[in-house]
Amino acid sequence: MKLDELKLEVDYFEFDEKLYQKLNATPLKNPKLVSFNQKACDLIGLDYKECETQEFLEFMNGTKILKGSVPYSMVYAGHQFGYFVPQLGDGRAINLGSINGWHLQTKGSGLTRYSRQGDGRAVLRSSIREYLVSEAMYALGIPTTRALAIIDSDSFAHREWNQESCSIVLRMSPSWIRIGTFEYFARTKQNAEKNLKQLANYVIKQSYPELENEENKYEKMFYSLVDRSAKLMALWQVYGFQHGVMNTDNFSMAGLTIDYGPYAFMDYFEKNSICNHTDVEGRYSYNNQPYVARWNLFVLLDCLKKICDETKLENYMKNYLSLHKKIYLDMMNKRVGLEVSKSGDSNLYLILELLGALESSKMDYNVFFYRLTNLKSFEDLSSILDIAVFQEPLKKWFESYKKVCLEQETTFESRFEIMKKVNPKYILKNYMLQEAIQKADEGDYWLVNELLNIALNPFDEHPDFERYAQPTPMKFANIKLSCSS
Repeated sequence: MKLDELKLEVDYFEFDEKLYQKLNATPLKNPKLVSFNQKACDLIGLDYKECETQEFLEFMNGTKILKGSVPYSMVYAGHQFGYFVPQLGDGRAINLGSINGWHLQTKGSGLTRYSRQGDGRAVLRSSIREYLVSEAMYALGIPTTRALAIIDSDSFAHREWNQESCSIVLRMSPSWIRIGTFEYFARTKQNAEKNLKQLANYVIKQSYPELENEENKYEKMFYSLVDRSAKLMALWQVYGFQHGVMNTDNFSMAGLTIDYGPYAFMDYFEKNSICNHTDVEGRYSYNNQPYVARWNLFVLLDCLKKICDETKLENYMKNYLSLHKKIYLDMMNKRVGLEVSKSGDSNLYLILELLGALESSKMDYNVFFYRLTNLKSFEDLSSILDIAVFQEPLKKWFESYKKVCLEQETTFESRFEIMKKVNPKYILKNYMLQEAIQKADEGDYWLVNELLNIALNPFDEHPDFERYAQPTPMKFANIKLSCSS
């Protein structure tokens, strides 16, 4: 479909006009295409060749508005690092409308009513990071927002000690509603209960349509989000992902990973790893993520008690940690090639022992699993041990692993069939992204596009990038990042 043939729908103006702002983007100077994502184009029926046109650049930059689109930004509140902020919102994002169930949003499109002290811009560095990881998460089977395209420009913004070029990334999601949206609606001075019901109905329509005609649908919406969040946190941890800023305003009501800031896929395993140097207390550390999600869900529970049976919500929350643990252990069993149906205490202890061994050995987390997938013999472990800083913890673990494999009568072939589906060869590490960012800062976007291909095909061979399948160089491993973007 041609760009001009796309017709967007806007359904947010049913809410009180105080809960959003209609506005157009503030265009960037001399916009230029960095990359576009054909798979995301397919989701909305857009001919990907349209992305190479001047019209598409104008659309990304906000100077061309598609049929049916009425651009707007949304208000929400949120707990940031545990402290409530009564008004946040789309401070640099503009919603364009939806098509095929995907809500389009441009991030970095200029000042809005909700920008606070910000400038409404996103710099190229952070835009590249969000663009690529959105697709990397999708390819790993982790629920996420998507990204369709990214542009650079000759506009600049000041970040930390540098001037950086401004960028816009076109994001797509089935929903942009957050727990923080419910926090804001719950505190409206007038008609809070009415506003909450209206918002809950909106979320159900977008993300839980099977509940629309159910009794107690608001409670069931909460139950579904609890289940989705337990799974999401399990998948994050299974693949060593750290979000970095799990504030309630960054926590999706659809159970998706949203708002990628100082995220990281773990390099060498460290259970208390912190990827955001702003997080001095480790609130959003790798190991703490399931518990922060639980805390966020209780914040939502407090909002919903005006329209739900609070006791029912509290009772359902008792299932959260056990569900998270089950999903996590099931997936970790697959990562070591064991059948979930045979999983028991021996498998639990084996996984716990593995995590300790990985940490003690300073082993690259995801590279370990890829090399385990291709292991041919217990007599020759050199492909794994040779990349460990300390080998003895892993040697001891392999003794336990071999014993469990014999007890469960698994073979290298049967384990390979399980592991090859869940252990990718390539994971987007921060040092790879930084290489692409440095080239892009010089006007060379080649590596951004190559990394997009790798992100979308992490289980495939990419011969020209074999070094990216090796352990992260120690000087780049587990580096903390900034919230600045």
